[in-house]
Amino acid sequence: MRDLRTELAALNRQVGNRVAVRDGDLDCLDLISRTGPLSPSALARLAGVHPATLTGVLDRLERAGWIARERDDRDRRAVLLRASPERTREMYGLYTGMNTALDEICAGYDQEQLELVADFLSRAAGAGRDAAHRLAEGDA
Repeated sequence: MRDLRTELAALNRQVGNRVAVRDGDLDCLDLISRTGPLSPSALARLAGVHPATLTGVLDRLERAGWIARERDDRDRRAVLLRASPERTREMYGLYTGMNTALDEICAGYDQEQLELVADFLSRAAGAGRDAAHRLAEGDA
């Protein structure tokens, strides 16, 4: 798992370097792309980032055209964050090599094996999320 984390971090750094997006900003952009539209406070919770830090992240992403801050139709005081579809396609294009390699890897497994791998990855992600939450709350 640590090897995978290290290699994916290296890939993300290369992608971030290519499009001039910082590592932490890239993480926030990914969350907005996958779970958006969402409020800045919801993003701060998901990313484990202090709201004051997040303001700078959002300013950089908005200036570069990666996201838009929009007023919520239900509450005009609230802001929602949306990823730019054009820029998102640009970003996904940089992951084509990895996605192709993963498709080839997955082709070597049957459906039952893929379901087992997907379950493991989902549970591992949940464990990481829970551990991060406990640390954020001051627990060990």
